[in-house]
Amino acid sequence: MDARVVSVIAAMEADLASPLKLASLARTLNLSVSRLVHLFTIETGVPPGRYLRELRLARAATLLLQTHLTVKQVMAAVGYNDASHFSRDFKRHHGLSPRALQRALR
Repeated sequence: MDARVVSVIAAMEADLASPLKLASLARTLNLSVSRLVHLFTIETGVPPGRYLRELRLARAATLLLQTHLTVKQVMAAVGYNDASHFSRDFKRHHGLSPRALQRALR
């Protein structure tokens, strides 16, 4: 995988709660935003925004399964500000709502 894409993924993983700032990432890699998006999509098969959303939702599931954090705490930890948006995305991705996933384990 292209080292520039690897560095963008590492930046995403390092701080899931922060918004994705493609312009600043592109600048640090001496690329235009459009070129970064193109390169990222070619290398990963999905655009950066979707990749970040999938990382966030995977991490949210891990936190819900392995910690005693509330859904709101998990939501904040992975960068969501709107509970209904988080719940809708989570259910679409995992097939269960965050609360249903927690209840299934208890």
